[in-house]
Amino acid sequence: METTRLGKTGLKVSRICLGCMTYGSPNWRDWVLGEEESRPFIRRALESGINFFDTADVYSVGRSEEIVGKALKDMAKRDNVVLATKVCGVMSDDVNDRGLSRKHIMSSIDNSLRRLQTDYVDLYQIHRFDPTTPVEETIEALNDVVKAGKARYVGASSMYAWQFSKYLYTQEKLGAAKFVSMQNFYNLVYREEEREMVPLCRDQGIGMIPWSPLARGFLAGNRSRDGEAQTTRAKSDANILTAQAFRDSDYAIRDRLNEMATAKGVSAAQLALAWLIHNPVVSAPIVGASKMKHLDDAIAAASIKLTDDEAKALSKGYETRRIMGHQ
Repeated sequence: METTRLGKTGLKVSRICLGCMTYGSPNWRDWVLGEEESRPFIRRALESGINFFDTADVYSVGRSEEIVGKALKDMAKRDNVVLATKVCGVMSDDVNDRGLSRKHIMSSIDNSLRRLQTDYVDLYQIHRFDPTTPVEETIEALNDVVKAGKARYVGASSMYAWQFSKYLYTQEKLGAAKFVSMQNFYNLVYREEEREMVPLCRDQGIGMIPWSPLARGFLAGNRSRDGEAQTTRAKSDANILTAQAFRDSDYAIRDRLNEMATAKGVSAAQLALAWLIHNPVVSAPIVGASKMKHLDDAIAAASIKLTDDEAKALSKGYETRRIMGHQ
């Protein structure tokens, strides 16, 4: 497994990040795997050379962090893995148990470390923009988390580029720890990030770690042409892309993806991930895996090399769409 720098930092991460939202409690989402079902995926990832693991406190309301933390403690040396988690989501009915206030950030990092069974996380990310909290308050709290040694780096997730710019400007103004990564919704059939966020990250040397790189499985073929869901997750997960959201141009891109994949002797999922990895601003797509084939496809994708012409051919015919993945 090749590694690369996360943005312009000196931190080396595998070209594939294992997304751990899939591991937690099926009571939270019916497609989520429990602890015993999850462990083989984490072990396989480690054996393949994946050193980058991403979760969040809100995934299964803390249970994902518990499972990931225990597995990594049992299977790996702490210093050999890059462990990332996120803060912002609603964790309880308490009005302060959510968002990016100093109170919530300071409580959440300690709770995450306890669940993860570690003294620090390598990457602590704000899960979304919080319009109810002053930007300075959030940045100062994150900086204190870094100074306390509880996080090595800080990152962000889906938001508008102007919102991200406010955070970046405030970090510069305050001399605070700067965001080194952007975890955003980006794939062959959702490229709205190329308008503002991708250029911003490129300009600032921020590594992108896209989530849903297969568009919730659409690029791997989990929906038929008539929109019928083919998997449990596709049937139940309507948070981002639903059958109604896909258009003829999306299916045309998927058809072209399938054709090129067949010609290259690889799967469509592998090729779609390779398209992302080909982008210089992308450090590592975040891949969820509920079947071992999902993980094997991701591992194989890291070795596929595309030419610029092939990458352009895959993205040909894209039509713009409404913003998805954040508000």
